[in-house]
Amino acid sequence: MREQDFPALFRAADAASNKFQARFLWLVGGEYFLLIIASVLSMQMFSGADYNLAFAAVLLCAMVILLTRALLKPQQDWYRCRALAESVKTLTWRYVMRAEPFNGTVSDATPRQHFRDQLHELFQVNHGAAEKVDDEWSADDQITAAMEEVHALSVSDRIEKYLHGRIRSQRRWYARKARWNRSKAITWVSIGVFSYVVAAAMAIVRVRYPQWQIWPIDPVIVIASSVIGWSQIKRYSELAVSYKLTAQEIGLITPKLDGVDSEAELSRFVNEAEQAFSREHTMWIARQTS
Repeated sequence: MREQDFPALFRAADAASNKFQARFLWLVGGEYFLLIIASVLSMQMFSGADYNLAFAAVLLCAMVILLTRALLKPQQDWYRCRALAESVKTLTWRYVMRAEPFNGTVSDATPRQHFRDQLHELFQVNHGAAEKVDDEWSADDQITAAMEEVHALSVSDRIEKYLHGRIRSQRRWYARKARWNRSKAITWVSIGVFSYVVAAAMAIVRVRYPQWQIWPIDPVIVIASSVIGWSQIKRYSELAVSYKLTAQEIGLITPKLDGVDSEAELSRFVNEAEQAFSREHTMWIARQTS
């Protein structure tokens, strides 16, 4: 299933999550950038009122960004909207696979009503996040035509759809993100180490050439500190390990689908798999907010 095949609430929450994530990371990056500029200006390479005013302006801009992050808390909106989007996605897969409590015949209207009720319950429980999404989502379909098509498939076809559209797709996603985060962790650690080496080298060379007045040691140290702060915010190493373990867990779950050949067995398998996906996402939210 494509992203547009999911309920409008999912699409709205997903878009809001991406928006607040980008806003948060831009604010953090902007603050670090201004601190680096401030450290360069603090070297007093020039003099005069304009220079000092520019220095003060940079510091004030950094303060404004800090206050904006503290007051608006875009990271919290990011986490909440992501939690809502993933909850709706899990609910949707359970519905289209006819997993309990959405089991029943295609002509039975009860599963559809259960789905609408649980979607409404998710909206109420996540009311804080729901307030942040685009208001226009409520006018679009919550049970799309693609959802109904999958819901109406036979057991064997739904098993095939779940295997390729959910299980293998999720495993590829987690494996790819594990590799990506591991690569980023190595890159940023390397930048941090290089910055410290450069700062230490300049401190040593300054002993040999004390007559030189300008030594950008402070800016390099600020760069190293910013690299450490960025890595802690992104949690590259932690996520690389977590995503790798989740990909392995999904790989262990997959063979269980081979013995599934009835509605009841498919229902149990889907609920078990979705609980595993939800557990990882819940842990991710907890790590981000801790």
